[in-house]
Amino acid sequence: MTQKKKSNKNDSGAGVDLLDKEKSKNKVEPPKKYKVIYHNDDYTPMFLVTLSLVAIYRLSESNAEAIMMAVHQKGKSIVQGGLSREIAETKVNRTIQFFRGQGYPLLATFEPEE
Repeated sequence: MTQKKKSNKNDSGAGVDLLDKEKSKNKVEPPKKYKVIYHNDDYTPMFLVTLSLVAIYRLSESNAEAIMMAVHQKGKSIVQGGLSREIAETKVNRTIQFFRGQGYPLLATFEPEE
């Protein structure tokens, strides 16, 4: 013999379904992607910026020159995108070490892509 559930007048039926809770718990989202940005300054030579883009980011010389000019004219520019957080952070650190080692203050940052 089965028992029927008694209707509770205070029960609004707004509870979370157990199956829905399990599905939402098991959702896996892809990791965020990050972009590296160079910021312009009045001290770092343009040729050195281009050199860093070729050496650290493995860009062609023509692409590196185009990005260097964008940084110079717009104040900042995206150097590379689609990176994991760890890779973006490592490249930014290598960039800053490179420029500090040469005695220049060029700033590189990373942030999540939209």
